[in-house]
Amino acid sequence: MGRYHVPLSEGTQDHPIALYTVGLGGDGRLLEAVGLLGYEGLVIEALGGGHVLIYMAEPLQTLAGEMPVVLASRTGSGEVLRNTYGFTGSETDLLSRGLISAGMLDGPKARLLLSLLLRAGRRKKKLPKHSATSSVADPPTVSQTSKT
Repeated sequence: MGRYHVPLSEGTQDHPIALYTVGLGGDGRLLEAVGLLGYEGLVIEALGGGHVLIYMAEPLQTLAGEMPVVLASRTGSGEVLRNTYGFTGSETDLLSRGLISAGMLDGPKARLLLSLLLRAGRRKKKLPKHSATSSVADPPTVSQTSKT
């Protein structure tokens, strides 16, 4: 994995990004407040390879229609799955609802990258759509350089 450079001009404004960790027994009520509180993006740290509780799928789809919603795993290592499970709330379901895969990035790293991309002028329409190989770390304005 290489390093990423997101060019920012002076005077760019911060865009608040919420980081939400899914936990067993959580009810997802906070998801409804994300847009109301002025957040411009959301990174959701999902269970395992990218799964949420069934009743969170619809609110996440609604949010994904309003702002970038990035799907990361809360495990701290490993990539978000892309096409393994098909139940409501699975990674396949969530990606089909408009969420963006974080790929290998954990939640805090995906939040930082999304914040930088929004500061650089990227908007939801210009962030990557889900494909078999795309993730939030793949947008065209992010230049990848080799490790040194």
